[in-house]
Amino acid sequence: MTDEVRAAAIDLLGAVLSEGALLAQALPVLDHLPPPDRARAQRLAATTLRHVEQADRVLAAHIRRAPPPAVRDALRLAVTEIALGAAPHGVVNAVVGVLRANRRTAHQAGFANAVLRKIPEDAFAGLPAQRLPKWLRQPLVHTYGRDIVSAIEAVQAEAPPIDLTPRPGATELPEGAVLPTGSIRVAATQVSALPGFALGHWWVQDAAAALAVRLLDPKPGERIADLCAAPGGKTLQLAAAGADVTAVDISAPRLERLAENLTRTGLSAKIVAADVLGWQDEPFDAILLDAPCSATGTIRRHPDLPFVKGDDDVAALAQLQSQMIDHALGLLKPGGRLVFCTCSLLPEEGEAQIAAALTRHSGLRLDTPTVPGMEPRWLSGGGLRLRPDFWADRGGMDGFFMARFTR
Repeated sequence: MTDEVRAAAIDLLGAVLSEGALLAQALPVLDHLPPPDRARAQRLAATTLRHVEQADRVLAAHIRRAPPPAVRDALRLAVTEIALGAAPHGVVNAVVGVLRANRRTAHQAGFANAVLRKIPEDAFAGLPAQRLPKWLRQPLVHTYGRDIVSAIEAVQAEAPPIDLTPRPGATELPEGAVLPTGSIRVAATQVSALPGFALGHWWVQDAAAALAVRLLDPKPGERIADLCAAPGGKTLQLAAAGADVTAVDISAPRLERLAENLTRTGLSAKIVAADVLGWQDEPFDAILLDAPCSATGTIRRHPDLPFVKGDDDVAALAQLQSQMIDHALGLLKPGGRLVFCTCSLLPEEGEAQIAAALTRHSGLRLDTPTVPGMEPRWLSGGGLRLRPDFWADRGGMDGFFMARFTR
């Protein structure tokens, strides 16, 4: 790994930890790197974000006063690399070189060298997994208990595998573990190099996320709306099932990615850039609403979220979800089906939404959940409550809540 990659990873850490930016928003700092190095820098930053708490605890034994943010982030990165098995000598020399090459941090290079030479190779041994922030951990402990939350944190400390949804009838698929729900799980790698990518025989989609369409149970020829559709994994599933799909999302740039995936897979859907709450169309046979949420179920894939998000967002998001449910129901034919889902671990963005919707709409029926590979422990509040600690021995899954209504 080059010093340039480490320097870019340190810049990413600064954008998240000091500026409050999401990793996805900070990626332009990598534009000067070739694609393989961009991937390495992003992976290194994400790994460090999963271990900030442990790195700080290790560093606290050797630092009396907190260094400037850029130096602190460089030390965190180096400690994480060493603790996870990289050759200490190479890491220390590289990170010290990065600091020395930057005129803002050059005067701290000697200090960093002295500190990092003291870091043992087993620096994280015996340390617990990084805790969720207090604003999130407290309500999750109240909901699930301390043991489950600790198990969630343990899964989130590990880099997740990649899940693929195979297209029905696909003949060229990568080698991997076939999960009970039908997804294929492979080790993290360059996705575009896997067999079947160019042919559109599969697409990347977490195994938990793929269950929302299976819960909806689309039929060939049905008119189905995918609301808040981008980046489009569920749209692809619906189209592959033979449905007449309309994909709606407020973000035109994200819909461009959806369009690219449709082209690669040879599938088709009508794409609409619009605010869901203001959008109208002829009644649909079924609707999938993957509503905006706190995304607290996806921290295993997005370790920047705990450092950027806070509880200020949750109440507004919950209100928006209620409004979207009501609007979506107005777009359904009598007898039509609506699946509501969020990638959140918080009940107010899941079970509570379902209970409130049933109170607001007297003609609404909550259907018994049925999906391939379903386990009894997934059932909660009339829907499916999926958690990162489920399948922990396989690498976990994203946290989701999903439920199906019939109007």
